[in-house]
Amino acid sequence: MIYTLTLNPSIDYIMKLDQFKDGATNRSYEDKKYPGGKGIMFSKLLKNLGEDPINLGFVGGFTGDYIVKSLENFGVKEDFTKIEGQSRINVKLKYDTETEINAGGPDIKDDEINDFFKKLQKINDNDTLIISGAIPKSLSKDFYKRVLDTKKMEFTVDIAEEELLDYLPYNPLLVKPNIDELEAIFHTKIDDRNILEYAKKLQTLGAQNVIISLGKDGSMFLSDELILKANTIEGKLINSVGAGDSMVAGFVYGIKKGLSKTDAYKLAIACGTATAFSEDIASKEYVYEILEKVEVKDYGN
Repeated sequence: MIYTLTLNPSIDYIMKLDQFKDGATNRSYEDKKYPGGKGIMFSKLLKNLGEDPINLGFVGGFTGDYIVKSLENFGVKEDFTKIEGQSRINVKLKYDTETEINAGGPDIKDDEINDFFKKLQKINDNDTLIISGAIPKSLSKDFYKRVLDTKKMEFTVDIAEEELLDYLPYNPLLVKPNIDELEAIFHTKIDDRNILEYAKKLQTLGAQNVIISLGKDGSMFLSDELILKANTIEGKLINSVGAGDSMVAGFVYGIKKGLSKTDAYKLAIACGTATAFSEDIASKEYVYEILEKVEVKDYGN
């Protein structure tokens, strides 16, 4: 079973504009609402691939009701902890660029936190938990560590800051920083000359598998036995939101289904690319159409 953790889910209110003027009244020509949060993105991709994930986290208020109902309509399971506070609304403006305004999230009470940790006990040793996304301001910054200290499980963690280093001793199945995040983690400039050195540091410190997003230059994969490189696939970028999440979900899905690490990496690329070229999380059909175009090569040790 794959569980996804979204501590701070949201309604993502996406508004498309011809242009945006600061300090003026702007009107959208199209708007859409989706249940948001990285764990939810993971779950939608996994559901499209045929998996049956379960969402964990906190929801509350009319916004929380909307999130739960939307997942229900999508056929995605949830075991959220219900809270008195209101789940947040994030605004995504799309014009000639993308601008996001993300809310901080609700206050969560001690008894609600206790209810959440009771739900964690349902996770078995052979289950996988996908951890990522913002931590509500009312929870401690080390809340993810509390989760991992409470229950032994296979997990992935997607944290962009230097804080990622704190989670490597727990031996995550996968970490997936991009170049900018890798620079922030190690406080140094990363380029072709030293990228392998710092990617391998993530392994040395405990990560089982590492994917480094290289932007226009594709991505790189490292495990104990492999170093692979893949170039980007040509296409029109429509949706950068969720592409990285789809990549992580694709890799986890592949590993859980018994694929080799090479094939799981290729599936991860296909999932991330297909979502980037889609209005929402990519369909299974489109993922496997893109998979036919994915090529990886040995990067050498």
